[in-house]
Amino acid sequence: MQSMAKALTADDILPLVASLTPQERVRLLRLMTSPKGADAPVYQSLPPSGDEFSTDDEPLAWEAEGWEGPG
Repeated sequence: MQSMAKALTADDILPLVASLTPQERVRLLRLMTSPKGADAPVYQSLPPSGDEFSTDDEPLAWEAEGWEGPG
């Protein structure tokens, strides 16, 4: 079982931002200031990875007893 990734703090991220080129800083700023719910620029700059969305790797898991709850 994989553990959850540690949440990053501003102190963790600031050195990474400082190492960006000026062009990448502008790109990051644009991505951060885009209107909420406007994911298109993010996905244009970084398409979703193959494991980002759920798949039916275990279709039989849906057939297991008890997943529907009491009923």
